[in-house]
Amino acid sequence: MRGSTADLPIAGQFETPLGTVTLREAEWGDMTVGLERFPAGTDTEPLFKGLPDDRCQCEHWGYVIKGCLRIRYADHEEVVNAGDAYYMSPGHLPIYDQDTEVVEFSPKGGYQATMEVAARNIGAMLNGHD
Repeated sequence: MRGSTADLPIAGQFETPLGTVTLREAEWGDMTVGLERFPAGTDTEPLFKGLPDDRCQCEHWGYVIKGCLRIRYADHEEVVNAGDAYYMSPGHLPIYDQDTEVVEFSPKGGYQATMEVAARNIGAMLNGHD
């Protein structure tokens, strides 16, 4: 299997005051692969309200193509830069300090459950509700 920004379908795209977030995704076996773009300043904390500890509980493996992100855990932060591979364990909050592009692999079931909550939170934010 292969995927590129030309052929992976857009699973989510929305405008924020900071710019456009684009999520291109496909299911490959038991994994979800994502090619994702986030504008500088994107803090994902509001997306995970309602999950345990209000943090993403799905683990992810990925590679930063461009930019930089901070991964905030309850007890520490990690920084990953362009050219870095990463693993995010459950209980994290990604913060995109620069315009950032990543390729990310996540277990399908955990990712779907997480994105259902995130989609509800995004919908509430876009409709002016917190």
